[in-house]
Amino acid sequence: MKHANVAVFVPHVGCPHRCSFCDQWTITGKSCQPTPQDVCAAAETALVSLGKAAARKAEIAFFGGSFTAINAAYRRSLLEAAASYVKNGLFAGIRLSTRPDAIDSDILDELCYFGVTTVELGAQSMDDRVLQKNGRGHTAEQVRLASHQIAARGLHLGLQMMTGLPSDTDEGARYTARCFAELHPEEIRIYPAIVLPGTQLAKWYQEGSYQPETLEEAVYLCTDLLQFFEERGIHVIRLGLHASPELERNRLAGPWHPAFRELCESRRWLLRMQSVFTNLPCGDYTITVPEKYLSQVKGQKKANLSAMKKMGYQVSVQVGERFQLYDKSGPISIKESFPHADPFT
Repeated sequence: MKHANVAVFVPHVGCPHRCSFCDQWTITGKSCQPTPQDVCAAAETALVSLGKAAARKAEIAFFGGSFTAINAAYRRSLLEAAASYVKNGLFAGIRLSTRPDAIDSDILDELCYFGVTTVELGAQSMDDRVLQKNGRGHTAEQVRLASHQIAARGLHLGLQMMTGLPSDTDEGARYTARCFAELHPEEIRIYPAIVLPGTQLAKWYQEGSYQPETLEEAVYLCTDLLQFFEERGIHVIRLGLHASPELERNRLAGPWHPAFRELCESRRWLLRMQSVFTNLPCGDYTITVPEKYLSQVKGQKKANLSAMKKMGYQVSVQVGERFQLYDKSGPISIKESFPHADPFT
């Protein structure tokens, strides 16, 4: 069963910095701070919508701000409300996102006391030049220190990174990915930078000093990042910002797409197909795949099939129990279903 979060957004509050890209209201659609009663209401709603069996595998999640930097009494009131559901076995635990420089031994004592199970760090980059340029207010070394402290308490570690920020490059993103992998997180979120009104990015963009990634550039890079992390057993739980009416209406520029991950997964399939077909003669072929992969294999508007056709391969895709390649004579034996080289070597 797919992991579920019961999301409670705590926008802006607690954050001592205004990062170049940040507009939490547009990203989350939330402008007011939740109360403990709101936490309980979200949990009760989830118990009904998910069902009790699924809820027992879900985490109550505090997203949107720097949770461990908010007022201590307010923070504990929210944690206490969530903890009551965890202690009663109704939910699996509590998840939160915070800044790397807002983690210390005392904070971790508190989180463990209230039953927190996962801490996500908004690291964004492991290049100090990029962090400074974009007003993050923390260093790469603080990301490392906080990650080690979280893991030492037996908590699940999640890391968040952004691509396409000012002063960053594709090679810089790959460097960040390698640094992240060395920290052994359970989960990664990858967000291509989007230009939102009222942000420093918007000012730089409007002045002409910042050019965001194109959608194609972001898809190519994030496909490599996705491949890199999953080959190392690190689950990428999100690619691209969550779609919202506010984001669609207000964004100024940047590589946003409502199905961004689907575009990346489709490109992964194209790379796999190209690798498989490299040693095969041009001609007509059929691929079978489980139904859930059908649209990814074909690509958006059948872009993958068109790309294969330009290479001399007329490929049709059908539903089957597993990946299998056929020519006119029957099944073709290949060493691996999806051979694909490490994109960073």
